[in-house]
Amino acid sequence: MTVSRTICLGFLTVIVIGTLLLTLPFSISEGGWSWDHLLVALFTATSAVCVTGHVVVDTGAYFSPIGQFFIVALIQIGGLGYMTATTFLLLLIGRRFGLRDKIAVQQALDRSEMQGTAQVIRSIIATTLIFEITGIFLLLVVFTPAHGPGRALWLATFHSVSAWNNAGFSLFPDNLVGYQASPLLNLVISGLIIFGGIGYEAIFEMYLWLRDRLLKRSGRLVLSLNFKVAVSTTVILLVAGAIAFFFVEVRNPKTLGSMPLSTQIITAWFQSVTPRTAGFNTIDISQMTTAGLFMTIALMLIGGSPGGTAGGIKTTTLRVLTSCTKAILQGKEEVALYERQIPLSLILKAVGVAVGSLATVLVMTTLVSLSDPELDFIRILFEVVSAFATVGLSTGITAGLSTFAKLVLIATMYIGRVGVLLLMGALLGDPSPSAVRYPEENLLVG
Repeated sequence: MTVSRTICLGFLTVIVIGTLLLTLPFSISEGGWSWDHLLVALFTATSAVCVTGHVVVDTGAYFSPIGQFFIVALIQIGGLGYMTATTFLLLLIGRRFGLRDKIAVQQALDRSEMQGTAQVIRSIIATTLIFEITGIFLLLVVFTPAHGPGRALWLATFHSVSAWNNAGFSLFPDNLVGYQASPLLNLVISGLIIFGGIGYEAIFEMYLWLRDRLLKRSGRLVLSLNFKVAVSTTVILLVAGAIAFFFVEVRNPKTLGSMPLSTQIITAWFQSVTPRTAGFNTIDISQMTTAGLFMTIALMLIGGSPGGTAGGIKTTTLRVLTSCTKAILQGKEEVALYERQIPLSLILKAVGVAVGSLATVLVMTTLVSLSDPELDFIRILFEVVSAFATVGLSTGITAGLSTFAKLVLIATMYIGRVGVLLLMGALLGDPSPSAVRYPEENLLVG
């Protein structure tokens, strides 16, 4: 039982438990039970634990308040990660965890060191609670006028947890389309999505930097390479995505074309944020142009940053690969970012993540295309990439997919959440070191 197998089996265990809980009669609004409920429960539990947001039913209408509570709990566990949630429970009961547990947490959070693991876990839980509670109070202002204090509190809690964990689940049948003109809701939800997906390490560094600035401390905090790459890439993608969405969809009367300018800007910004593995939508995705769908696919595949609640290949992987391309074009043999040389092992990992991700999307898209050949290719590709990158956006075909296609999406969501390399490590076992060195020989490439 290697560390990678522990993490993969842990997620599977949570999915199985969640499926069982969601199949209970009191978890379903209409009560009773049938075999159809089992597939719905399995799909919903997987989507919640993998913080995806793909749904085959109207969450608010199909599931009872108890079922909705189970979904929120699964989202929270999935967003924190199996190892983080488990370690926090061990800390609560006062149990000491050894080297194996520290290594598991290190791999789950993609950290470079094992020191201070307990403190990191506590900081993650505290950060999560601070952002989610803040989101709840702000969303209460939005939901209370129309739904009353009691219902508004549950709506605010559900959507705040869903947004922070980049899940995309909503209790409204049209997701957040009814609030597309609300500046407060758009800013709160997009803010939770951005901070939840940028990674805990980046948030910690940001806090320490602001603290030193406000207290005017003499010691200057040196920001890490991970912070610089994650934040700069996120800002570039958000701004460029919003501008691109605006110009691509502004002439489409079914999306932005019929809105006033202020709502167009807010909506374009929100649609640039939500493909970063969040899954909320304030427009009808099925009515977007083909160019808009393809841009969304690209943003979904990139995803968020390591160490957060987002999926995709991650912003750091994108920057390493683009820096490799830049180095080749400049005739350099070293890859550098912000005056720091990138180690070869990290480059190989980035290549492995990209190749494994593209291969997974290719295989799963082929399987869904064979199962449901009547669907447009762009919609199938959109659905598969959304599942793999744990986004949850859909063009509206999820509920109508065949049972086999839904099972393919379930597997895709799981692979996307645990990670391609981690899953392969779990299946193949830990690699054994080798002292064999082979002679070099040139190969024609490109």
